[in-house]
Amino acid sequence: MTAIAMWSGPRNISTAMMYSFASRRDCTVWDEPFYAHYLSATAIRHPVDEEVIAAGETDYQTVVQMCLAKPAGKAPVFYQKHMTHHMLPGQDWSWCLALSNVFLIRAPERVLASYAAKRQDVSLADIGFERQLELFNMVADHLGHAPVVVDCDDILANPEGCLKALCGAAGIRFDPAMLSWQPGPKPYDGVWAKHWYNAVWKSSGFADPRTDYPALDENLARIADLARPIYNALRPHRLTATNETSPAR
Repeated sequence: MTAIAMWSGPRNISTAMMYSFASRRDCTVWDEPFYAHYLSATAIRHPVDEEVIAAGETDYQTVVQMCLAKPAGKAPVFYQKHMTHHMLPGQDWSWCLALSNVFLIRAPERVLASYAAKRQDVSLADIGFERQLELFNMVADHLGHAPVVVDCDDILANPEGCLKALCGAAGIRFDPAMLSWQPGPKPYDGVWAKHWYNAVWKSSGFADPRTDYPALDENLARIADLARPIYNALRPHRLTATNETSPAR
């Protein structure tokens, strides 16, 4: 089994990436395994938070064991869509070193503009940049080199090329089915999808890339300034279609 842990903050085309992998015949996907635990442990208020907690597993170690186990069925690829801010200080994150870790990054200005449209109060911690860097550094120290990084802008500009590179890095074959999906809700969506996924439900593939940066108010611009050095630190490690790895096994 190839277990891929895709680490991002919110509003990073992470749901589109999950839909892409779910389009493979050989893949099982899991939508934000630690969301219920995160809300239960922090008491942070989110849209439909009570439903998320009721529907999910709130015990951290139980979720860890489920992430490490082979999911039901015979699919040899297990794709886990993780939010970096769901990993809390003081927890042991070393379990993820047993997985194939990929870090999905996006320019903070785009993240914040999208996130603020869905949730009024926004902080740097909410968008997961600091935690993403911590997890990246932990995995890099374990591997002895940088783990795989993919940038949303690169994927949107060249979905096929970047997905081929990503599959090669993960040791799986690229499947052209990853380039499209059926519009509408999916059976593997989390219960929070009705609040967060309305745009991706209208899609049938990756959107065209944006070339401009959205205007931000003073508070969001301040947060973007804090997040930008983290994005700039991770971006040089990104995998693109032009530095594609050798063909997958």
